[in-house]
Amino acid sequence: MTTLTAPARHHRRPELAAFLRSRRARVTPEDVGMPPGLRRRTPGLRREEVAQLSGVGVTWYTWLEQGRPINASAQVLDAVARTLRLDRPEREHLYHLAEVPYAPDRSPEDVEVVSPEIQGILDALVPHPAVVYNSRYDVLATNATYDALFLPDGRDPLGNPLGVRNVLWTLFTIPEPACPVVDKRVELPVMVAQMRGAYGRHVGEPAWETFVRLLSEASPDFARLWRSGDVVPPGTRVKTFRHDLVGEVRMTSVSLSINGMPECRIVTYTPNDEESRHAIEILRAAKEGTAGDVGKRRIPPPDGDGIR
Repeated sequence: MTTLTAPARHHRRPELAAFLRSRRARVTPEDVGMPPGLRRRTPGLRREEVAQLSGVGVTWYTWLEQGRPINASAQVLDAVARTLRLDRPEREHLYHLAEVPYAPDRSPEDVEVVSPEIQGILDALVPHPAVVYNSRYDVLATNATYDALFLPDGRDPLGNPLGVRNVLWTLFTIPEPACPVVDKRVELPVMVAQMRGAYGRHVGEPAWETFVRLLSEASPDFARLWRSGDVVPPGTRVKTFRHDLVGEVRMTSVSLSINGMPECRIVTYTPNDEESRHAIEILRAAKEGTAGDVGKRRIPPPDGDGIR
């Protein structure tokens, strides 16, 4: 979590106080199974009722709602959020205002679902490859050009034993000649560091701990990079990939956040030069079965020795 400066903290506390008062005002005693009582001068619950229902002291909750500089634990904020019937975005907002790291509730059955609208965006980006990743690099949705570039035979070369297509698992366990990333020594440390940045929100979660353990056992390289503890945010990068049909393809990757899927992102790959753009056109045409005589359109490598 970003450390706030004194002026930022000074402004955040009044926002926290106003937010709690507004949420308290919309919850009636009947909503929480309490008698309405008499002489309520304002709508909603009283402070002492919120404190009682949340299992915290009246003085402590009063100070919290007054924006005083007190520390709140995640457990106490969860209790207050339940009493005030906060939904997930409101609960996350409460955490940020209280300066407590936010960890969304997840059960093992929770799976990110890509809506038809998001899939439509991916498809509209053709001929550019595009994919939806979550913060662990699970592949949630792709378009046809992404599949043509990275899944030439229609399937992941090596599947994650947890049953989810995962880019990190593939790149760290696939035999070197079949790896689509040209310079793994540069790209893989960055990807692991990006995942490490998200891991802090999931420490102790079975799905994440199992994934890290299994991949560490399967790949000494991943285990070494994971132990390094490096952290970087997602960002724009130029990457070089290889494909049997068209050779090397240089692409610029850009990450786009998705409303309603806070730990997922659309990643688009844009050709970085004319040769790469032509290569992507060939792959797309081949995927769609409309390439005609693709052999005549193959892109020769710089040395003219044939396709890699």
